[in-house]
Amino acid sequence: MVMSLVRRSPQPPPPGATGRARIDRRTKNLTKRLRPGEVAIIDHDDIDRVSAEALVARRPSAVVNAGRSITGRYPNVGPQILLEAGIPLIDVADAPLFDQVAEDDWLEIDGPRILRGGTELATGMVLTPESVQEEMAQARAGLSTQLEAFAQNTMEYLVREKDLLLDGVGVPDIATEIDGRHALIVVRGYHYKEDLQTLRHYIREFKPVLIGVDGGADALIEAGHRPDLIVGDMDSVSDDALRSGAEVVVHAYRDGRAPGVERVEDLGVTPVVFPATGTSEDVAMLLADDKGATLIVAVGTHATLVEFLDKGRKGMASTFLTRLRVGSKLVDAKGVSRLYRTRISAASMLAMLLVPLVVLGLALSATEQGVLILRLLAARWDDLWAAIGGVFT
Repeated sequence: MVMSLVRRSPQPPPPGATGRARIDRRTKNLTKRLRPGEVAIIDHDDIDRVSAEALVARRPSAVVNAGRSITGRYPNVGPQILLEAGIPLIDVADAPLFDQVAEDDWLEIDGPRILRGGTELATGMVLTPESVQEEMAQARAGLSTQLEAFAQNTMEYLVREKDLLLDGVGVPDIATEIDGRHALIVVRGYHYKEDLQTLRHYIREFKPVLIGVDGGADALIEAGHRPDLIVGDMDSVSDDALRSGAEVVVHAYRDGRAPGVERVEDLGVTPVVFPATGTSEDVAMLLADDKGATLIVAVGTHATLVEFLDKGRKGMASTFLTRLRVGSKLVDAKGVSRLYRTRISAASMLAMLLVPLVVLGLALSATEQGVLILRLLAARWDDLWAAIGGVFT
């Protein structure tokens, strides 16, 4: 049973905003072409963290949602992130906005009113920090219902994919050598930029196989790395990443349909096809595990219950089971950054101490005053050594 929305009390409208309309029912696609100062028009129930952060990065003048930013199914944090960034968020769930607005239309936002050329197109509801907090409290109280649905979806996925999960049946052969190495799987999700930054020493020292999941390949390139393997349905990875020389594994539907294959082949790249239910994140983990990775480090993936629910898809049950399948090999990037320290041998430490002393000695021996200082130090050393010897004799 889905929890109903709490009725919002009238709130002061946000400052008036204007801008050209950028409109798309898929928030992920819209953020690719959204520019600062434009009005983002989306159709997104339960705006999740990743989508909100992607919108904030593009700095729109306002976000108008033809869906419900908070349905009450679970405490999604996307609306709070938008409001904290100072971006007005207006829900117009009852208005046919996608039939009324075209790309590049000049819009004015007057509180809850959406206007074009002074003509009102729709009146929505302005979200405020207070109304969001109120609805978040209600959503937390209804998490048990979502847990039941999540458990049911998990069992259904287990029945469908038991051969793949338990025995690795259906995992394709790849050219990338993973056996006996660490694998770093990057999803352009939660805090992926910060995690990649903290792992730079780990990557340099252990040289793990770098696996980008769709846009995660671009995240690796932006961080100064070249992906070894790109896994996904190819809907959010750039052409440059696909041409980077990485091996490409296209995640296909269970019936073999793979819409991303044509795009990859058009770029002159021959992909490997991996039919599987679930998410591309799951496919990357199962592939690394089956090919013998000794450790799988996950960047930007889902770790907490709210993060699983935050995707708003039944398929996230597959990610939960995949993590159980991979087991002790899987480590979240934050755990690695907390436990890992750059390894410096005792010999290296000794060299670091001795080199400055040698340089100082050479500098002193090059001048007459320096020679006198060295002789004085040598005499003091002899006195100290003689004193120590006298104690023991």
